Amino acid sequence: MKEIRTVGIVGTGTMGTGIATNVAQHGIAVRLYDARPEAAQAAIAQAKAFWAKSVERGRLAAAAAEEAAGRLAVASGLGELAGADLVIEAIFEDFELKARLFEELSRLLPADTLIATNTSCLRVSELARHVARPERFLGLHYFSPAQINPIVEVVRGEATAPATVEAGLAFCRATGKKPITCKDAYGFAINRFFCPYTNEACRLLDEGLASTAEVDAVAEEAVGAAAGPFRVQNLIKPRINLHAIRNLAPLGPFYAPARSLIEVGEADRNWEIGEVGEIPPERRAAIRDRLRLGVFLAVLQELDEGVAVPADIDTGAREALRFAKPPCALMNELGRAEVERILAPALARYGLPRPASLDRVGHLTS
Repeated sequence: MKEIRTVGIVGTGTMGTGIATNVAQHGIAVRLYDARPEAAQAAIAQAKAFWAKSVERGRLAAAAAEEAAGRLAVASGLGELAGADLVIEAIFEDFELKARLFEELSRLLPADTLIATNTSCLRVSELARHVARPERFLGLHYFSPAQINPIVEVVRGEATAPATVEAGLAFCRATGKKPITCKDAYGFAINRFFCPYTNEACRLLDEGLASTAEVDAVAEEAVGAAAGPFRVQNLIKPRINLHAIRNLAPLGPFYAPARSLIEVGEADRNWEIGEVGEIPPERRAAIRDRLRLGVFLAVLQELDEGVAVPADIDTGAREALRFAKPPCALMNELGRAEVERILAPALARYGLPRPASLDRVGHLTS
């Protein structure tokens, strides 16, 4: 299995900077490349600022912070990444941009260099068609903030070699992450249900069934959310959430974005969240059911497709999304009849088949 001692990162936006900060802190040299050299320099400054705060809070020794900073360097061109054992792409979520980058990296990197994409919603197998020797290509999908969020989805494309997956898993563990292995599918393991969850929240708004504040208030009861779906969208930006949901379009109309999300996302606005008053019990129950519907239906469908196993799905929900009631464990607790009741309106509305994994509810291993 290939040992990863040096990592190249292409793209120094929020995710690229976070990944670099995490990797350098765990003893691995990082070379940063961005089409704008000043952005790569800014990424190093941000990493140093993050470590300085960690030192102030007693979470990191000053010497360790200094050593981590010494592992970061700026590459003036993509060719300078040729000495890396792994190159991670973290540029804008645009297929053509990524495809052109991988074609160029294929010309510049040695044949045994592993190449990874941090895409959250594009198909790894489709991107792999633009990589020479696609068996060395995989998805490493980090969650924000990548400096501290423990989850990374390790995505195996159709051509990804088993040894590449094993190297990716070992790399994630060596950098303090909890990797989740998943099949290449739209939304992978976690966004597959997180996106419909936020989308159902927006549909509740569209249908006049709840306010943003009411939905956020009920989310804790529904899935044990540390923050409601509208507050979370404001953190990640509705525009980005809309883009992720639109990339799930091939999965069918259940995944089509809500009207209000299109409006807010395309305007690049945040959601307005006011104060919440007393929520009538009937409305509270309806909100809870719809939020659970968004999660449960998507999870059961991905289980049918073999995207990920229940234990990994629940780990991702707890650790990446901070759901205190992860979906598979929650469905087991509620029982098959209750889950079937929650799903029934959507199955009828969208003309969807009953997920075969419903028969496993109550016995899902999580």
